[in-house]
Amino acid sequence: MSVTKPKHPLGAGESESERNVWLQRLPGYSRSLLKIQIPVSVTLATTKRSIREILELVPGSIIPFEKPYDDVLTLEVGDQKVAQGETVKVGDKFGLRLTSITLPGERFQRVAGRNESDKQSASPQPPPSAGTHPGTGSGPGE
Repeated sequence: MSVTKPKHPLGAGESESERNVWLQRLPGYSRSLLKIQIPVSVTLATTKRSIREILELVPGSIIPFEKPYDDVLTLEVGDQKVAQGETVKVGDKFGLRLTSITLPGERFQRVAGRNESDKQSASPQPPPSAGTHPGTGSGPGE
């Protein structure tokens, strides 16, 4: 079984000098963006319980979940789901092996004031006729 290195230079296993060379090639504004810290979380499972059940919890209590232990986990950055993976043991700790990356959905919004005929025509629309001013309906000099 071979271990594949991450394809980006900031991945684990890359040397400090390799990371520094890569960072120095980036424009200043991009380097400043890399300093922003945002929460990264993996939720193992969720459940709803009554306040009474929560108040009855004591050390050693077990909270059962419906999710199987080997089910796919979701990695969230900020409040966006960005990847899915599986639980792995790393020494005496656990980690997440990514199995798929979730690309953000693209959102398109219609530009106000455009209609279907404007979209089909690549050339600019001719100016209004010389007899009227747009929006007034009156001729010149009136």
